[in-house]
This record gives sequence, C-alpha cells and structure tokens, in this order.
Amino acid sequence: MNHNFVVEYVDLNEKVFTRTLLSKIRIVIFAAFKAFFDIAVSTILFILLLPLLLLISVLIKLDSKGPVLFRQTRTGKYGKPFTLYKFRTMSADNDVHDFTKHDQHTKIGKILRKTSLDELPQLLNMMKGEMSFIGPRPWITDYYENMTETQRHRYCVRPGLTGLAQVNGRNAITIFDKINYDLTYIKNYSLRQDIKIVFLTIKAVFGCKGADAGKKVIRNELDDLKKQFKRKRK
Repeated sequence: MNHNFVVEYVDLNEKVFTRTLLSKIRIVIFAAFKAFFDIAVSTILFILLLPLLLLISVLIKLDSKGPVLFRQTRTGKYGKPFTLYKFRTMSADNDVHDFTKHDQHTKIGKILRKTSLDELPQLLNMMKGEMSFIGPRPWITDYYENMTETQRHRYCVRPGLTGLAQVNGRNAITIFDKINYDLTYIKNYSLRQDIKIVFLTIKAVFGCKGADAGKKVIRNELDDLKKQFKRKRK
C-alpha cells in the first residue's frame, strides 16, 4: 500500500482524486505541524498526568492480578505493525481472539472503559511517533489482512487516539461506515477538521455511546470484511 495521501486520495468507490498544488502545500505544512504538536503535547500531558497514571496503575493492581498495561499489536501508518499500550481493563487471561468466551472486565476496568481513561497510555505511542491525537483508530492486524487495497488507504496517516469515525457513532456504526469516515478524514486532512473532531470527541466521551467494541463487535466486523474480501477476489 504505497498511496501518497498528499498527492491524491481515494473514496470507497475506488475513485482516485488528485489534489491541487495549493492543497498539497497546505497538507505538507499541516502534517509537519501535526507531527511536532503530537510529540510535544503528548510529552507535556504525560508529565502533567503522571500522578493520575500512577493512581490508576495502583487501582488496577489492587483490583485484579496481572500487568497494569495491556499490550497488543496494531496496524499503524502504511500498514506497519506496532505495539499499542492501554490500561488493562480485563482479566489477565482474556483473549480478544477467543470468540467462545465473553470479555471479562474487571471492576476498575469497567470504569476506565466507560470514561475512556484506559486510552491514556497511548500517550507513550504518540511520544514515539507511532500515533497521533487525531486519526483513524489503530485496529488489530486481522482487519488490515482482510481489507481491499482501497480500504487500506485509511492507513496513509498515523492512527489516532480519536477520529472522525469515533465522533460519528464509535462502535454503533458498521465497519464500512467507519472506513468511509476514515477515508473522508484523509480527504479533508486539515487543522480545521482536527479542531472540530476534538470538540465532538468531548461530546462523545460524555455521552458514552458505543464506547466498548467487545469481542462480538470485532467478530462481526471481521466476518463482514472477510465476506466482502472474498467477493472482491471472485
């Protein structure tokens, strides 16, 4: 997947659109600013929020056995895998790929999921340049493996802590709607769009709607991707 989103973008109908020279210049400037902003602000926030991070870590250890952090391989920019960090919200032996068992949330884990505080360790991913504050969500590698080349264009930018799909239904919308929102985000890549997403994210978090994907949602989304992938190959 070698698509350069600065030069052109695609939609779900596989149409390719070439950007104007002025648009290319704006995107290059914004991308440079965005990269600097993400690393600088995530570092500052990590330092400021350190007492809260330590408090949550202690509560997790007191609540259940297992590590404080949940580590999982996700797909990053240009399809490159990376290790994503989150606060552990489930029992240590919970397996996201085992669809025969329900997710086993811990007591503190339920609170962290509902308030999205479990996402805070992703500040580390942003400090490392693997993620951004705003962008398509980083999904497990199974998604990337079952996507068409057009759908994989959502990986042209760094994944984000929140994004256009998250503020337009989060996990209450279909996987294809999510991908469409991600492609729309890349199409309209700009500071104005990011600022709008920030305010909509605050509203979505307080609304707490569709926050938890869960195994059932993941399984259904992967099944839908696999079905359309097979149809495309015929």
